[in-house]
Amino acid sequence: MKQAVSETFDEKTTVKCTIVLKCMMFLHLKVPKITIKKLDLLSQKNKYPKMSAVEINKDTWLKWFESMLLMRKFEEKTGQLYGQQKIRGFCHLYIGQEAVVAGAISAMQKGDSMITTYRDHAHALALGVSADSIMAEMYGKATGCSKGKGGSMHMFSKEHNFYGGHAIVGGQIPLGAGVAFAEKYKGTDNVNICYMGDGAVRQGALNETFNMAMLWKLPVIFVCENNGYAMGTSVQRTTNMTDIYKIGLGFDMPCAPVDGMDPVAVHNAMDEAIQRARKGEGPTFLEMRTYRYRGHSMSDPAKYRTKEELEDYKAKDPVELARETILKEKYADQAWIEEVEAKVKATVDQAVKFAEESPWPEASELYKDVYMTENYPYVMD
Repeated sequence: MKQAVSETFDEKTTVKCTIVLKCMMFLHLKVPKITIKKLDLLSQKNKYPKMSAVEINKDTWLKWFESMLLMRKFEEKTGQLYGQQKIRGFCHLYIGQEAVVAGAISAMQKGDSMITTYRDHAHALALGVSADSIMAEMYGKATGCSKGKGGSMHMFSKEHNFYGGHAIVGGQIPLGAGVAFAEKYKGTDNVNICYMGDGAVRQGALNETFNMAMLWKLPVIFVCENNGYAMGTSVQRTTNMTDIYKIGLGFDMPCAPVDGMDPVAVHNAMDEAIQRARKGEGPTFLEMRTYRYRGHSMSDPAKYRTKEELEDYKAKDPVELARETILKEKYADQAWIEEVEAKVKATVDQAVKFAEESPWPEASELYKDVYMTENYPYVMD
């Protein structure tokens, strides 16, 4: 019997293993051979242990700042419009988690794809889906990226390789592996980035998917955006194993925790995982430790957490980190920052105007995009 374990054991884990092994020896049980599975990903000794194959430079930081600022301002406007009942239904904001997507995009190449949860506005923006079509989708307008049929939770763009936007918790996990299987079957070197929340890792489909993804060495990066709470329930109340990334060890899948508030840490981890996948070495499971500054959804007052906890994470704000780095390293000056802020504001304002002025879908659209078969014989009486 061989069991693969991470070499980055913490003290608590080491103590547990020692106790188990001593008990087995006392009972004269056969002790399993333990081999150390070396993971290059995010060694605890260094914050950035490995240089990325995709260089992080001035342009990277400038792009990160503009991209994350657009995500932030777009989401803030979305929250305002929801309060005005311009946007209805469920709505989940991404404020605070921007680095998780920004750091991934800079490590990806054209042809790579994403699939995610219902907290999906920022992912679509980062992949290049227009702010106009995303806002129109949330308004339920015909010009939306899902033709007004998906709303906030079901963004989609085949053109930008963005496969949703999925409201079923964990429903996207096997789909992400399926996209990766298709890429491998077609012989491409494209990789799928499959996002999930910390609550979704409790779904049985994850175990089945992880097993098959490893068996077939699928080019997929599983990313858990661990913001600490599954809706209003903390990770500590839902699992004995709070180091979520260790789930990967049971499948011999390379896995690691990542500082999800830092785009550099995200970029380096994603780049290493993506390069492995491109070489045919299979999937990786990354736990992005991040935080959302708003409630789970627009209806959540977030009374289950303290103000002190929130302020601690606001001190690690990824948007402010990018701003400070740019000024400190003299990549740009304050005038450039203000120019970007004005550009982002104009983009968001235009998106609202576009959504307001766009038409509603025709009633006939109700019967389209449901089945592949044309002229499907619906019962319409």
